[in-house]
Amino acid sequence: MTISGIEIEPGRTFAPRTFGPLTMTDIVRYQGASGDLNPMHHDDEMARAAGYPAAFSVGMLGAGYLAAYCTDLFGTRTVRRFRTRFRKVVYRGEVLTAYAAVREIRGSGGDTRVVLDLELIDSAGVVVVDGSAEFLL
Repeated sequence: MTISGIEIEPGRTFAPRTFGPLTMTDIVRYQGASGDLNPMHHDDEMARAAGYPAAFSVGMLGAGYLAAYCTDLFGTRTVRRFRTRFRKVVYRGEVLTAYAAVREIRGSGGDTRVVLDLELIDSAGVVVVDGSAEFLL
């Protein structure tokens, strides 16, 4: 199946997208938008007192990066499912790269859907967020 000149078939991967380097401003802006005002994400002293080397990113920010990556590919109106799992804490300065691969095509006709496997990877090659998404084609 071809969408906007792109062949959509199982195993197909999409060009990766890079986010970052992650800044305190990125984190705080996300906190304000999401309502997650936990100081562990913006107060280095508090994070160090809890055993972390510094304040760290909100996990949902990484999920948001994956969502932006996917909706840039398939649009916002076609989202049917989106699931993520947080795998690793992310600190300021990190550069993250989003990847997606087509796992399967489901259905037919007006209800054909593509299921994607997703990964957000840090600069060391470690998966920090993974998940899946389903879009109506």
